[in-house]
Amino acid sequence: MYEFTYHRPTSLADAAAMLGRSEEAKLLGGGQTLLPTLKQRLARPSDLIDLGQIAELKGIREEAGGLAIGAFTRHAEVAHSDLVRRVIPALADLAEGIGDRQVRNMGTLGGSICNADPSADYPSAVVALKATVKTDRREIAGDDFFTGMFETALEPGEIVTSVTFQKPDKAAYAKFRNPASRYAIVGVFVARFGGEVRVAVTGAGPSVFRATDMETALAGNFSPDALNGIKVASDGLNADIHASADYRAHLVTVMAKRAVAAAG
Repeated sequence: MYEFTYHRPTSLADAAAMLGRSEEAKLLGGGQTLLPTLKQRLARPSDLIDLGQIAELKGIREEAGGLAIGAFTRHAEVAHSDLVRRVIPALADLAEGIGDRQVRNMGTLGGSICNADPSADYPSAVVALKATVKTDRREIAGDDFFTGMFETALEPGEIVTSVTFQKPDKAAYAKFRNPASRYAIVGVFVARFGGEVRVAVTGAGPSVFRATDMETALAGNFSPDALNGIKVASDGLNADIHASADYRAHLVTVMAKRAVAAAG
């Protein structure tokens, strides 16, 4: 690990000011990706700005019928929240399946979506639940937030403060997980809002994406049988030692059917 200057601001304004003073500064959330990267000397920030003491980045509240969750809210807090279980139980189920207990007690919502790992779980919820990502500068629609592998619409120095999720009529998340890390080899979040259905897929491609053919089919018949015969093209999907692109394409349909069945 290279030498850096450690900061622990207590307000969002202070964090933004520290970040703006150096182009080489990095924000620290739960540290589940950044700290291993530092230990392997794959990153060399001049300053590390720990967001853990900023109260305005934490908490879960009901807002406009949905949920507003602070960027520094940990996965375990989402998983065990009675409020989340009541309003969007599928979101609590997703959080409960992230990593292991240690990861869930350290990792944060904001850190997960800002890292934009192609196999992360939260991006599927952000897209499927019509979320809005709020920063210290603006609001970004969930559909526009993820732009590529480890890439987002955030501008330099921009800090995510919270994410607002809309409440669906029905929703569920199903994933085929890596047996070691529990990352999603393929994960599918299905959400129904009246006559509209959204199907967001993570793990399969470089970034989360919507399965529009499935959305159309499920809008007319919200049942696993509606997905019979729908095939996902493997072109451009991820391939590694855990699953080929063809297998991931197959898993998208399998996980989508499981999510629809779970949503009821």
